[in-house]
Amino acid sequence: MSEKLKVSIVGASGYAGGELLRILMFHPRVELKQASSESHPGRPIHSVHANLRGLLPMKYCKYDELENADIIFAAVPHHVSMKIMPQLRTKAKKIIDLSADFRLRDPKLYELWYGVPHEAPDLLKEFVYGVVEVNRPNIIGADLVAGAGCNATATILGVYPLVKAGVPIKHILADIKAGSSEGGKKPSEASHHPERAGCVRSFMPTGHRHTAEVLQLLGSTDPHLVEMSVTAIDMVRGILATIHVTTETRLTEKDLWKLFRDAYKDSPFVRIVKDKQGIFRYPEPKILAGSNYCDVGFEVDERTGRVVIISAIDNLMKGASGNCVQAMNLMCGWPETAGLEFPGLHPV
Repeated sequence: MSEKLKVSIVGASGYAGGELLRILMFHPRVELKQASSESHPGRPIHSVHANLRGLLPMKYCKYDELENADIIFAAVPHHVSMKIMPQLRTKAKKIIDLSADFRLRDPKLYELWYGVPHEAPDLLKEFVYGVVEVNRPNIIGADLVAGAGCNATATILGVYPLVKAGVPIKHILADIKAGSSEGGKKPSEASHHPERAGCVRSFMPTGHRHTAEVLQLLGSTDPHLVEMSVTAIDMVRGILATIHVTTETRLTEKDLWKLFRDAYKDSPFVRIVKDKQGIFRYPEPKILAGSNYCDVGFEVDERTGRVVIISAIDNLMKGASGNCVQAMNLMCGWPETAGLEFPGLHPV
C-alpha cells in the first residue's frame, strides 16, 4: 500500500467533526494529523467525543496552529468557511468543505438563501458539488469539493433517478422528518431536553435553504417547482424524506424500478428498499445510524398518478461526514467504500 496521506480537520469538536474523526482514524489510506477547535484547544479529543476515549491520542489545536496537510476537511459553520477558505488553500491542495458556503454556484443565490453576501465568490466556480451519486465524474480527481446539505442529499437521491432519465417533472414537495443532531451541537431553547423530547415540531414549513440545492440540480430557479417542509422528531440521528412528485407523464411502479436500478446500479451506498411485507418494507432511518447508506423506496398512487419517493439517511453520515469521506476517496483515486463499510445497527 502506498504511503498514507496526512489529513487534518478544522472544526473537529462539532458533531460532523466527531464523525470525521471516528471514520478517518480507521481509514486504510489516511493518517490523522491535526484536529482544530477554537473552543477546546489543548484538550484531548475524548473530552468532547467520549466514544473515542483510548482510541485517538490527540489534542485539539487552535486554527492558527494548523500545519500543511495533504487534505483538509472544513467542518466549520456557514459564513465562517468562506472567510477562512483562502488561507486553508495555502495549507492543503485538496479541501472538502462541509458547510453551505460553496454549494451554490451563484453568489446571488447564496445571499438570497443565506442572508449575507458571499465573501469569496470567485471560489464558487472552483468547488465541485459533493453528492457523489449525482456528480461522481466531476468529483474524481477534484481538488475542491463542497459537501451537500443533509436534507438536500435525502431529497436529491430520492428524485435523481427521474432527473437522470429526463422525466418531465411538474412539482416536487419534500416532507422531511429530521433528528435533533441536524441542529448542530450548540444548545438552544429549542434543543433543551424538556422542550425537544417527545416533540413532532414543524420548524421550517416553508423556505428551507436546502431547497436551493435541489433547484440547482434541476437547473431551475422556479420557486414553484420544488418545495420543502422540515419537521423535528424525537430522534437524535436520521432523516426520512417523503417526496411527492407530480410528473407530466404517468409512471408505473415498473417504470420506477427500472429508473432506480439504472440510476444506482454502480452506487454501493444507495439501496432500493421496497418489500411487500415486514416492518422495514420502506426506508427507515433508525437502522442507518452510523452508516453511509441511503435507502430509497417508492410508491405510485394509482388513483392520481402521484409518485411518492421515500428516502432515508443518517444526517451526520450520508448527510454530512460519510458522504464527504466518500468524496475524498474519489478525489484521491481510492475505492469509494474505503473506511465506510459499517452497516448500521439493529436493534437500536
